[in-house]
Amino acid sequence: MSAPLVPTTTRGVYKRGSRYVTRFRGPDGRVRQRSAATLAEARAMKSALTTDVRRGEYREQARIAFDGYARQWIDTYQGRTSNGVRPATIVDYRRALERHAIPHFGKRHLAEIEPRDIKAFVKMISDLGLSPNTVRLAVAPVRALFATAFEEGLIRSNPSAGVRIAGMLRTTEEGDVEQAKALTEPELRRLIDHTDAEWRPFVAFVAHTGMRIGEAIAVRWADVDFGKQRVNVKRRWYANTFAPPKSRYGRRSIPLTPNMTRALWERRKNASDAHDAALVWPTRSGTPHNPSNLSSRVLKPAAKAAGVPWAGWHTLRHTCATILFRHGANAKQVQHWLGHHSPAFTLATYVHLLPDDAPDADFLDKLAPVMATGGDGKAERENEPKKPPDVSLNHE
Repeated sequence: MSAPLVPTTTRGVYKRGSRYVTRFRGPDGRVRQRSAATLAEARAMKSALTTDVRRGEYREQARIAFDGYARQWIDTYQGRTSNGVRPATIVDYRRALERHAIPHFGKRHLAEIEPRDIKAFVKMISDLGLSPNTVRLAVAPVRALFATAFEEGLIRSNPSAGVRIAGMLRTTEEGDVEQAKALTEPELRRLIDHTDAEWRPFVAFVAHTGMRIGEAIAVRWADVDFGKQRVNVKRRWYANTFAPPKSRYGRRSIPLTPNMTRALWERRKNASDAHDAALVWPTRSGTPHNPSNLSSRVLKPAAKAAGVPWAGWHTLRHTCATILFRHGANAKQVQHWLGHHSPAFTLATYVHLLPDDAPDADFLDKLAPVMATGGDGKAERENEPKKPPDVSLNHE
C-alpha cells in the first residue's frame, strides 16, 4: 500500500513519502498527477502544467516503458538526416542499447526520465572503466531515441538535449581525458619480434598501413596495386559481414614501401588461392578472421612478451600516425592515410603525441634563409602522404 498524500502549502501539491506529487485537471476535466523529487520541482511542474492546459498546449504523457520502446525504435530507426543510417550503425546502436541503456533504464517510463537521469547513465558507463569513445557510442543511441520520442509527441521534452558528457568522461591520473596511446618505434620492433613468425607480416602490415583491423582483414589481392606500390581500402569486415569502410572518407589508397610491396608479392606467390577476389590474410578455409580471436591468440601474447601488454590493434593504427608525423607528414597527409573525416580531427587526436620541444639549431639554420627572403616561391609539390620508414618490416 502506497503512502498517503499529505497536503503542502501549495494547492494541488502533496507529499508522499520522500517525494512530491502534483495533481491537476487535464483538458478533459479528469484529474491527473505527476511525481517530483523536491517541493520546488513539484511547484514548478504544477504551474507549467496548469499553463499548458489553459493555453491548449498540454500533451498527455505516454506510459511507455524504456525497454519496450527501445527495442521497437531500433527495429524501425531510419536516421535523423536525409543520408539515412548505415546498417553497421544500427548494429552498434542495438548492441549498446542491449548492453547498457536497457539494463539501466529498464521499465521506467520514457516520460519519467529527466536530464539528471541521463547524466547518471553517462557516469555509470564511465565508471565501468570504458574509454571515452566507448562511452560516447553508448550514449549516442539514447540521444537519438529520446529525440525520436519527442518528435512523436510521446514526451514533453527531450531529457538528453543539452546534456554535455565531456566533463563526465573517465580521466587519467593527470586529470586529462584518456588519449590515444602509441608505441615508440623500438617498442613496435620489439612487438613484431615477439609475434609468432606466421603472423609477423600481418602485424607489420597493420602497423604500416594504419588500417582498422576490420579493414586489414577484408583486403583482397585485387586491392593491392603492385605497380603503383599501393593498397586500396574499399571495405571492412564487421559484424560477420563485409561492409563499406567506417565512413565515406574511409575509401583511400595507401602507399607501400618497397619492402612491404615485396613481402606482399612473395605472399601472393606462395598463397593457395591467389585470385583477385581472394583475401590476402584468410583463415585456412579462406574465410575472414575474427578480430577478437586474432587479438587474444596473436597480438596480446606478443604484446605481453614485448613489455607493452596494453597494446591492441588500434594501438598499431595510432603508432602508424605518430610515425608519419614524426617523419615529416602533415595533418592533411595523415588524414588521408588513416581515412579520417578532417585534418583537424587527425591533429586533435594525435597532437599530444607530437614533440613539443623547441626546434634544434639545424632546423633554425634551414629556416633562416626562407624567413629572410620570403621563400623561394615554389609551390608545394607533394600532395600525397610520405612513405614511412621501414621499421615495421625489420623482423627477420
